[in-house]
Amino acid sequence: MRLFARTTLIALSTASALLFGATWTSHSEAADLHIGLSADVTSFDPHYVNSGPNNSFAFHVFDALVNVDANGNLVPGLATSWKAIDPLTWEFKLRHGVKFHDGSELTSADVIFSLDRPATLLTSPGPFTSYTRQIVGKQAVDAYTIRLKTATPYGPLPLDVNSIFIVSKKITQTASTDDFNSGKAMIGTGPFKFVKAKRGESIELIRNDQYWGEKPTWDKVTFRILTSGAPRIAALLAGDVDAIDGVPPADLPKLKTNPKIKLEQKISWRTIFWHLDQQTRVSPYITDKAGKPLPNNPFHDIRVRKAISKAINRQALSDRILEGLAVPASNIVAPGILGYDDSLKIEAYDPEGAKKLLTEAGYPNGFSLTLHGPNNRYINDEQVVQTVAQFLSKIGIQTKIETLPMTVYLPRAAKSEFSMSLLGWGTLAGDFALRTVTGTVNPETGWGSWNWGKYSNIALDNLIRNSLGSVEDSKRRDFAKKAMGLAMRDYAVIPLHHQYATWALRKGLKYTARTDEFTFAQNFKVE
Repeated sequence: MRLFARTTLIALSTASALLFGATWTSHSEAADLHIGLSADVTSFDPHYVNSGPNNSFAFHVFDALVNVDANGNLVPGLATSWKAIDPLTWEFKLRHGVKFHDGSELTSADVIFSLDRPATLLTSPGPFTSYTRQIVGKQAVDAYTIRLKTATPYGPLPLDVNSIFIVSKKITQTASTDDFNSGKAMIGTGPFKFVKAKRGESIELIRNDQYWGEKPTWDKVTFRILTSGAPRIAALLAGDVDAIDGVPPADLPKLKTNPKIKLEQKISWRTIFWHLDQQTRVSPYITDKAGKPLPNNPFHDIRVRKAISKAINRQALSDRILEGLAVPASNIVAPGILGYDDSLKIEAYDPEGAKKLLTEAGYPNGFSLTLHGPNNRYINDEQVVQTVAQFLSKIGIQTKIETLPMTVYLPRAAKSEFSMSLLGWGTLAGDFALRTVTGTVNPETGWGSWNWGKYSNIALDNLIRNSLGSVEDSKRRDFAKKAMGLAMRDYAVIPLHHQYATWALRKGLKYTARTDEFTFAQNFKVE
C-alpha cells in the first residue's frame, strides 16, 4: 500500500505510519498525494468552459485576483486589496514579486490580458463572459495597480473576478485552447506546476516552490479520474488514492464505520434544477403520444411548468434516491446565499393538482417528453433523471430518458438541443445565478450564458440589474431576493435539491469541507 511519506512530517507517530503502511527513510523521500475525482476535467484552458470540475482543477495551476475561503468569504488572492474609488471604478493592488512558473513576473499587463481573453473564445460551450462583460474599461495605473471601469455602478465585481484565472500574457497571447490541453501553455502562478495528463484518466502536478502563498505539503499530486462510484471507493479502500470527492451515498454507512477512513461534509452551494425549453419553436423532444411533434411548445404555459413542479416529490427524491445527501430546494441558491428568498416554500407534491393544471392548459391526456441529463456529474444524477421521469408519468406525461457523460451532454445542452435538461449550479450570489441561468440571453453582455431554456422576462432582468448595480449591501440583498422570488414563481427553472458535498480520506489526513465543493490538493494537510 502506498500513501504519503516524508521525513519533514516526522510528527506523525510510528503507529500512525503503520496504520497506513507508510514508511520513510531519508530526507530525499517525497510527499505524494493521490486524489480520486468524481468528475473529469474537460478542458485545461482556464477560460474555456466555466464548470466546477474545470475551475477546481485550474486553481492548482493558476490564481485569481480574489480568492474565496471554505465558507464562501472573499479573501486576497493575487490582489492584496481592492476598493471602489468611485461608483464606476474599482482599484486592485497586486502582490509584488509573484512569479509565473516560467520565472517571469506577474504585472498588470497579465491581469488585463486575462480579463480580455474570455471574450475571444467564441466557441466556448460555457463562457466566462458573464463575469467580464460589465467591465468597460481597464487601466494599468502602474505594474501593480489596475483600475476597472463599469458602465454603471456594480457592487459584486470583486466576486466576479474570482472566476477569472490570471494567465501569462507572454505565453497565452500566441496560445490556443489546444496548447493548454496539451500542457504547452499551462504556465500559471498557482501552488502547483503542471507535469502531464492522460485525458480521462490522470493528471500529475508538482509543487511550485516559488509560490507566493503557503507552500503545499505535497511534492507531487496525482489526480485520478474515477467517475464511477464503485472504482472510486475501491481505490480509496485499497490505498491507491488517499482521498476522494463525490462519495456515493450508498457507500456512506460502511465508510462511517471504517476506522481507517474519515468523512468531511458540508451543504454545498450547488442546486440541481431543470431547464425547460421556453423558445418559440417546435420543441425537439416534445410530441403527442403518437410521436407527432406538437405545433406549440407546452412549456410556454406557466400552468404546464407548474404542473411539472407539482409532480415531483422532492422529499422522497432527497431521502431515497440521494440517500440523505441533499435537501429539497425552493430557490436556485442554497440557504444563506445572498438572494435566497425564504418566503418561497418547497413545492408540495400534488400529482392530482398537476393533472388539473395540465387539463386547464389544454393537455388533459398529457404528452410525450424526453428528459436529458448527465450520468457522471452530480450525486446519483442518472437515478434523479429516471425518478423524475417516473413522477411525470403519473400525471400523464409519457416519458423517455437519455443520460450522457458530461463531456457529451454539456455541448449539446449548451446549444439548447433538449426540451428538458438537468443542470447543477453553484454560486455565492443569487443575482449572479439568475443573470447566468435565467437572464435574457445576450452574447454582447454575457447574460444568459447558461440559460439553456432561453427563458426571458424583462421585469426579472431589471430586478437582477438593480441588484448587481447596488453598491450598498442591504439594497443589493433586497433586489436579489425579489428577483429570486419572481423567477421561481414564474417557474423560469424547476429547482430540485441542494447537494451535500462529501469527501472521504484516510485517517492521518485532514481537509476543510468547502461550500463551493472544490477539491484543492493544497488544502489537504497531515494531522
